[in-house]
Amino acid sequence: MDDYRLVKDCLKHKAAAQRELYNRFSASMLAVCYRYTKSVADAEDVLQEGFVKVFRNLQQYKGEGELGAWIRRIMVTTAINFLKKNIRYNAEMVFGEEHLHAVSNHQPQVNIEAKELADLIRQLPAGYQTVFNLYAVEGYNHVEIGKMLGIQEGTSRSQYARARALLIQWIEQKPNQQKTTAYAK
Repeated sequence: MDDYRLVKDCLKHKAAAQRELYNRFSASMLAVCYRYTKSVADAEDVLQEGFVKVFRNLQQYKGEGELGAWIRRIMVTTAINFLKKNIRYNAEMVFGEEHLHAVSNHQPQVNIEAKELADLIRQLPAGYQTVFNLYAVEGYNHVEIGKMLGIQEGTSRSQYARARALLIQWIEQKPNQQKTTAYAK
């Protein structure tokens, strides 16, 4: 079933269409949610809340652009709101200067597997992790990130640079093993 028909049937509250929409996108959206959280359980909570929003606001999808991209934006926004509301994450969502690491212009070639990099990103403080994911993975610019998180564009830039520098530091400290080549962005 194409996206247009799927959305139309979901809006008519057809259970089979709603199930198909969820089944089609839930795995990839769980991965999106997991990039912003520290546990699968939290990611599943975000996913569930995100799909509630998807179904509640499906009439707003106008068929312009991919349905998956529209759902992804909802999941990212839901994840950010989850981080802001959750006390455990909220303590790490600090963007003050006292929590920052030194920035380096060092641009090494980095050898690491994607899963290993994802695990390292998940170890970043929540603020760094969020900005890094929004910029490097989701493709938002620093102005957009600033608006989403309620911070200045410059703060977004420095959080990204510091997250990147910290990741590079951690990667360089790892023992050299046989790894797939990737380059730090």
